[in-house]
Amino acid sequence: MECLTEFPHTHMDRRPSKRPRLGWDVAQPPKAQIGMLCGQEVGDVTSLVSSGAPSDHACSLYSKGLARNASPPWREDDKDGHYMFALGENLTSRYKIYSKMGEGTFGQVLECWDRERKEMVAIKIVRAIRKYREAAMIEIDVLQQLGKHDRSGNRCVQIRNWFDYRNHICIVFEKLGPSLYDFLRKNGYHPFPIDLVRELGRQLLESVAFMHDLHLIHTDLKPENILFVSSEYIKVCDGPYSKRLPKSSAIKLIDFGSTTYDHHVHSYIVSTRHYRAPEVILGLGWNHPCDIWSVGCILVELCAGEVLFQTHENLEHLAMMERVLGPLPQHMLKRADRHAEKYVRRGRLNWPEGATSRESVRAVQKLPRLQNLVMQHVDHSAGDLIDLLQGLLRYEPSDRLAAYEALRHPFFTRSFRRKVI
Repeated sequence: MECLTEFPHTHMDRRPSKRPRLGWDVAQPPKAQIGMLCGQEVGDVTSLVSSGAPSDHACSLYSKGLARNASPPWREDDKDGHYMFALGENLTSRYKIYSKMGEGTFGQVLECWDRERKEMVAIKIVRAIRKYREAAMIEIDVLQQLGKHDRSGNRCVQIRNWFDYRNHICIVFEKLGPSLYDFLRKNGYHPFPIDLVRELGRQLLESVAFMHDLHLIHTDLKPENILFVSSEYIKVCDGPYSKRLPKSSAIKLIDFGSTTYDHHVHSYIVSTRHYRAPEVILGLGWNHPCDIWSVGCILVELCAGEVLFQTHENLEHLAMMERVLGPLPQHMLKRADRHAEKYVRRGRLNWPEGATSRESVRAVQKLPRLQNLVMQHVDHSAGDLIDLLQGLLRYEPSDRLAAYEALRHPFFTRSFRRKVI
């Protein structure tokens, strides 16, 4: 059995080409160049590929001639307001830039050495644009609120510090391992074993219940925003193939830039497309249950290895839901807002008549029903998992299981009783 502590970056994304490439799929710039890539729309990425502190000698290769704690030369931001940096430079006298870990519309995330705490950290450097700075301050408020109540620090990524540097809000986080999506991708999209799915699902629902108890809605739950605490894994044989399993199943939620309080008015579009609830697409307003829908989609993806609803079109997305879960309720379709009413005709979904192409129709037709999909990938506990998913993926938001209700489901409790006995 082989134990490794890093994820090679040689595998290309094998998902259908319709899924956008993410920040960590972008080739890293040569270490001697300015470390900046144009932002892509991803969540807060804190997947790291190495551990331990960089030596000052190694970093000096990138910042030769600079004093140990000296500030880097002042540079203009790029045209989109992203901070320009070079590897090995300082970010204030406290942090030394070690590597780039990801980027998004918000800015970028860097792996840095914290001289004061003697540890590696992830620093989110927000673009120097007013709306992103304002959003960052809201995220800091949410992170501090979560940290105050999450005394064990086991549910959500921990904020270490924040500061304003050269007009960029910088948020310092603890260093975590790869995201669930990153792990799946590097594992060739092999599904996780059902017992691991159960443990990941339990922790995810505990974190969601924790947030909902604080009247907070994450709104952007997806495998990219759920990180393993450790990057270590083992290789095990699976017939003629070998696959990776995490050494530890501990996970934490990240990216609270879209988090909102439940007493706010919720009519705008939220969630990454594949994990977006039907009430959001139909413009019916949303609340806590939109997170629960996302959890259901995530659990299917973990046990199947592929995204449940692989689409970028609203009508096709709704049609896929009907294919997998059955017809949408008429009362929801009738209440669709002016942007979504074009997807409805004579009280039902305008499908396949409204399809944009034959390819779109075929993409929907090839999807199996939820029960069949789960049974293709799960040997034991399939019945319990199907029943749980049917509760998480109910169309009517008020009928969906709450996070604390889902945690009492036999999919989790029956397995626990078996282990105790």
